[in-house]
Amino acid sequence: MPFERVPPENRRFERRNTARVLLIDPDGRVLLFHDSDPGLRGPPRFWITPGGGLDPGETVEQGALREVAEETGLILEPSDLRGPIGHRIVVHGYSDKVVEQGETYFAVRVAGFEVDIAGHTNDEQTTFVGHRWWTADELRTTDAIVWPTSLLELIEAATDATRWPIPIDDAEESMVPADAGFASRPTDAGPRSTRSRQPSPGPGTTP
Repeated sequence: MPFERVPPENRRFERRNTARVLLIDPDGRVLLFHDSDPGLRGPPRFWITPGGGLDPGETVEQGALREVAEETGLILEPSDLRGPIGHRIVVHGYSDKVVEQGETYFAVRVAGFEVDIAGHTNDEQTTFVGHRWWTADELRTTDAIVWPTSLLELIEAATDATRWPIPIDDAEESMVPADAGFASRPTDAGPRSTRSRQPSPGPGTTP
């Protein structure tokens, strides 16, 4: 569906399951994409891991492999995936929609490679504005918005399979708060977490 900004109370609601992947290079850096909400002018923009919604009938492992190939050009084997490392429910509020999604996280150790964005979808071509590799120290000290807010915990857990899956609190990570005038959530869309869902800026960010 093409992007169309709407008043907060008219945003559509989506619910989906997703697979997300931490691509970690030999120096311990993780690849993140610089994403944006086209309905918001200028900053803020946010950084996210490769990944996205599952296709019908697709397993989280299959989705993880497909999303990495589409977003980075890197072709992985199922045996390359480590995890699942963790799972959570997150709500994302944007200027055109509110998305509640289950996220399953994997990790992959990769050699250095050139990111190829030729496989990006139309939506990704619209919203992605760049990518780069981040060190853990940079993530701890950055003022940028980085999602998930638990990214540093996931990176640390990626080295210790005995901890999988680690507990990750449900969260809200929104550019436009999910409850800001929002009134169109269907009654059969399932329960929302009772945990606090204040908008979360990301690792190393001060409010």
